[in-house]
Amino acid sequence: MSDIRYDRLKDSYVIIAPERLHRPSGEIYDVERRAEKRVCPFCEGNEKFTPPEIFAMRSSDSFANEKGWKTRVVPNLYKAVQIEAPHEHHYGMFEHWDGFGAHEVLIDTAEHFTSMTQWSEQNVIDWITTLSLRVKDLRKDKRIASLSLFKNEGVEAGGTQPHSHTQIIGLPIVSKVKREEYERLYQHYKHNQNSLIQVLIEEEIKADGIRIVTSSEHFTAFCPYASSHPFEIMISSRKALGEIDTLSDDSIEELASLLLLVLKKLKKELKHLNFNLILSSPPLQKNTFNEELLSSMYEANRFYIKIIPRIFKYGGFEQETDILINPVAPEVAAKLLRESQND
Repeated sequence: MSDIRYDRLKDSYVIIAPERLHRPSGEIYDVERRAEKRVCPFCEGNEKFTPPEIFAMRSSDSFANEKGWKTRVVPNLYKAVQIEAPHEHHYGMFEHWDGFGAHEVLIDTAEHFTSMTQWSEQNVIDWITTLSLRVKDLRKDKRIASLSLFKNEGVEAGGTQPHSHTQIIGLPIVSKVKREEYERLYQHYKHNQNSLIQVLIEEEIKADGIRIVTSSEHFTAFCPYASSHPFEIMISSRKALGEIDTLSDDSIEELASLLLLVLKKLKKELKHLNFNLILSSPPLQKNTFNEELLSSMYEANRFYIKIIPRIFKYGGFEQETDILINPVAPEVAAKLLRESQND
């Protein structure tokens, strides 16, 4: 069983998860090794190699845990937290939670794609829709205070399985980083009556769009002014369109098209693209967060996606100060990506 331990010196949490030690090594599953001959547990027809599915988008004439699906969600075999664990908070000097939580794997597509850049636009729509439905369902569990939605593609980004997949982790706590981020958004809204993310996008447009990569009717993809990673991209909207579980079908379709375009631009420019993709998900429950903040979240926040290419490794300075050094100016990255023409 895992533990969610509180670090009093850093005012943050760490998950001690012994089961993760036994997950496949990234060296074994290097996505560049196309000759890999292991049976892929995530491919259609290999459903018996995964735990029973939690959810799937599938044809009406197919059955659970069999062929006929487009996306499929299963419990993570090497879970960091367990939904079966007690939901108990232990106080004292060595404060911790029992390792309660949800850890799910979304198998993004039945086809053995090793990169999101190989997907069709419909694949992306199905993927976002599946995440939306899972968040909507997990929100009903009042024990889960926050969700992390992320995708690690490639060994350098922490990927350990070549078949394209995404992870969902639900915890009974809100991390310090997430708590502070949404508190800042709330405080800005409280004093200015507008969304900080909306203001940032408007200012990027006013700055001659030098950090904007591309835009659609409602969404803008840009390299943030203080990008901590080379070629980091944020995709968001100026207007409030909802959170991941309340986006309209039209918004999902528009977002899917823009996201795929951005990923293909990154692939063309960087050639070897390993990345972390993060989808925003505000804290869920009023009993674990500022109630006024949560009630204002729709106006204060904007749903966003961050794409962080993993190009450089970081060392002692970054570990000690939590300040990352980015050798590629976001203005340069945005210009290169804007001018990149997809084949």
